[in-house]
Amino acid sequence: MLPDLRAWVFAVRTFAGAMLALWCAMALDLDRPYWAMATAYIVAQPLTGSMRSKGLYRLIGTVVGAVVVVGLVPLLVDAPELLTAALASWTGLCLFVALLDRTPRSYVFMLAGYSAAIIGFPATADPSGIFSIALARVEEITLGIVCTIVVGSIVFPRPIGPVVAARIDVWRADAERWALEALRGAVNPDPRRADRRRLAADAIEIGQLSSHLAFDASNYQGTTRWVDALQRRVLTLLPVLSSIEDRIAALRRLGPLSPDREQALAEVAAWVVERPPPDALRARLRALAPAGGGALSWPEALWTTLVLRLVEMIDLLWDTSQLRAAIAAGDHAPPPLVVPEGAIAGRVLHRDPGLAALSGFAAALAVGLVVAFWIGSGWSEGAIAAQMAAVGASFFAVQDDPVPAILRFTGWALVACVVDAAYLFAILPIAHDFEMLVLALAPAFVFYGLLIAMPATTPIGMGLGVNGATLLALQATYAADAASFGGSVIALTVGLGTAALVTALIRSVGAEWSARRLLRASWADLVQAAKGGADRSALASRLLDRMGLLVPRLAAVAPDADRAAADLLAELRVGVNIVELQQGRADLPPAAANAVARALRALSGWFQRRRHRGGPTPPPALLAALDAALRSVWEAGAVQERALLNLVGIRQALFPAAPPPDPA
Repeated sequence: MLPDLRAWVFAVRTFAGAMLALWCAMALDLDRPYWAMATAYIVAQPLTGSMRSKGLYRLIGTVVGAVVVVGLVPLLVDAPELLTAALASWTGLCLFVALLDRTPRSYVFMLAGYSAAIIGFPATADPSGIFSIALARVEEITLGIVCTIVVGSIVFPRPIGPVVAARIDVWRADAERWALEALRGAVNPDPRRADRRRLAADAIEIGQLSSHLAFDASNYQGTTRWVDALQRRVLTLLPVLSSIEDRIAALRRLGPLSPDREQALAEVAAWVVERPPPDALRARLRALAPAGGGALSWPEALWTTLVLRLVEMIDLLWDTSQLRAAIAAGDHAPPPLVVPEGAIAGRVLHRDPGLAALSGFAAALAVGLVVAFWIGSGWSEGAIAAQMAAVGASFFAVQDDPVPAILRFTGWALVACVVDAAYLFAILPIAHDFEMLVLALAPAFVFYGLLIAMPATTPIGMGLGVNGATLLALQATYAADAASFGGSVIALTVGLGTAALVTALIRSVGAEWSARRLLRASWADLVQAAKGGADRSALASRLLDRMGLLVPRLAAVAPDADRAAADLLAELRVGVNIVELQQGRADLPPAAANAVARALRALSGWFQRRRHRGGPTPPPALLAALDAALRSVWEAGAVQERALLNLVGIRQALFPAAPPPDPA
């Protein structure tokens, strides 16, 4: 794909920011002005809000890393082995915290880790100058950040707000299409199921984008809270839509619906399209719900719970319309909402301390091995190798298997070395002033910017631009040395190669392994929910987040991989219903409460067994316990409709093909 006009604007703008930073650093006579140039390519982002937030996070991380180094070096100045071990451990600890955070803010922690390595390892040769070295690195990086943000904010800025709004509109349209298909009884083939599960993965991406809105230069800047509220309502809508689709399909399998019920579904479908005030429609739906009591009628139980879910869907869709209007208007005042904040999924992310600790240990070990070789051999370029080991082990650790990305980064860094060699020894000697230097650098570095601007080639552009600027090592005066350049290239290869090797031996996992780990974490949450004490919003948010993490991993495994991975949306419905059932159990009559308690114990035991031993099919004893609880709750009458809703939802999610329960 060829770059478009936006890509060219971004590339030229980034190059201009880098040259401005380089000129300022040279004018201020900073030690390593090329760090300012390299920083411009590190923080470069096509969207203005992302660029500003990344620049701020990088600045904070660099300052934290510099402060740590300034504190460590004087304490361990007489023990270089302990100093290097402390820096390696700090890199691993910061990576551990960054992987637990899982927000754009995690960049602060990762930068604090490997910035300490970048600043600290060269200082081991001259510990007395650590404060000056750290201050110079902070000044150079700050200069690169400021110049990039200033140029990027003035020269054809591209706000992130309209991009987020467009993605939200597509996302809402997909959810509304799902609602219409369910209401009209459309067939739900496997490809459509995959598209619907992908809504959760798209939600994670939108959440990441919207986190930069506070740094944006558009009228969307003050609507971050409304974007977050809308996102959480659409996430909450996903299990509701799944439940509606499931119940309508189950009712149609039992026979044709009555004309008034068919008419009600048609009215709801029309409302989804037109979106008038929903009060009259809510009242009509509730008038069609039976009262319950007596012998269990399975079609009536399904319809009763369908009505409740339809009302929830209407309320959530109405809120999304109000929030979208507030976002479009840049309105800071709260729009009128129906669904209270406590009833929707909050912002709770899945975290994996075990895998984060393994990644941190791998980073610390990779740095430690390079440092041991450096100290033992007295290698003059060992500090560069240690720096690159820290960068390589940290930068790609969020991936299941970081090794291919590290190796690709190494390969493109070596390509940048070849380009730099041509510059250093053939082109730059004839560039006698800064203007000639800019003209000479423009072809390569504008091209690197074009690669960064296109998502498919962004990693290539970053590998070329950042390493090309760093290894070029531009100073105020020409001082290229072939031996030093060759040593730097070897050090880069050794550092990144060690990071790849240690990561492959300790940390690399496959997509299928990660998917199974996500599933086991979800089953553990369901066990805890069935035992009591779980929060509905937190559980729903965490399960939805895991579903978003699971979807791209499913695309990477074989089609016949663990089928349970495709059922996480059903298990999300189970989890939400379990928590609601636990919360409402105290209001049930004693007989119904006891039956529900037995069903919850059976659910806990089933998910506990599944967590440890797997097993794709829930046992018949669990179905019997759910049916017994359903009969008891149905006999208690319409006042227990929420408990009925939860039990029907659990039964339909776990046993969609089971025959209707025996009313006796």
